[in-house]
Amino acid sequence: MADLIDRFGRRVDYLRLSVTDRCDLRCTYCMPEGFRDFEEPAHWLTFDEIERLIGIFARLGVARVRMTGGEPLLRRNLPDLAARLSALPGMRDLSLSTNATQLTRHATALKQAGVSRINVSLDSLKPDRFAKICGRDSYEKVIAGLLAAKEEGFAPIKINMVAMKGSNDDEIDNMVEFCQQHGFILRLIEAMPMGDTGRNTQYLDLQPVADRLKNRFGLIERITPLGAGPARYLSSPDGQFNIGFITPISQHFCATCNRVRLSVDGTLYMCLGQEERYELRPLLRGGATDAEIEAAIREAIELKPERHEFREQPLKLVRFMSMTGG
Repeated sequence: MADLIDRFGRRVDYLRLSVTDRCDLRCTYCMPEGFRDFEEPAHWLTFDEIERLIGIFARLGVARVRMTGGEPLLRRNLPDLAARLSALPGMRDLSLSTNATQLTRHATALKQAGVSRINVSLDSLKPDRFAKICGRDSYEKVIAGLLAAKEEGFAPIKINMVAMKGSNDDEIDNMVEFCQQHGFILRLIEAMPMGDTGRNTQYLDLQPVADRLKNRFGLIERITPLGAGPARYLSSPDGQFNIGFITPISQHFCATCNRVRLSVDGTLYMCLGQEERYELRPLLRGGATDAEIEAAIREAIELKPERHEFREQPLKLVRFMSMTGG
């Protein structure tokens, strides 16, 4: 079966799967405090529907799936879904992005279900500042979940830190040292203008940060990529520590974009920073065959734009990050 190739010649082999739009945190750059405009649970794809869709994507060459949210561990029985997805023919890599508040309870089950890698959002190592950024006093739960995942043997574990000017940029060096100590990969991320929350976040250009860290910690350019994502990496000379820079604003990576995003209600988004979408739920619940859904996915991929316009049109995107899981 032919792979998914968009009209710009990019091969799509990576799907970010949002299993819920709910979250137990209210990070300032993601979801506003008091937000209530969640998708109705009746519109959520069921586990059977998700398994069927991901099976079709896998047959089309999409071998990597990352479960996201909202906070994915708020979806009841998520390890059961993970086990079903990891067993699908053609599935090579099933991973999870989480805020880790629920990870202590679920780490063992997730590992047994076939989740190989996890990314954890952690924007501060100071409990008071963490609460200010994330809207909840959950720092100790996050650290406990993170260490539980380490104990369970997840590898690699990546720490995602949204670097914000005047908010947490003074902690970047401490975060590097924390990740070096625990054997985690650190990824610094530029804030994106998604919804009012994203636009109100103080943007920090990561290019000068990368140069400074390179000099301070004696880092070198990494030649081989780490994972399927867009991060550009620096490494320690012995290769034991890696830090990635995700720079959608200062140095976008659209030319090599290999992903699409499936929201909890079955809407396929072709780009994080554009509105092109294709609703697959009506096909799933309307009696469409697998062949018809496959044809719809191929049609949807043709909608994938060449690039986002975060810099040129920062007011364009009204949906919040939590709808598509980043």
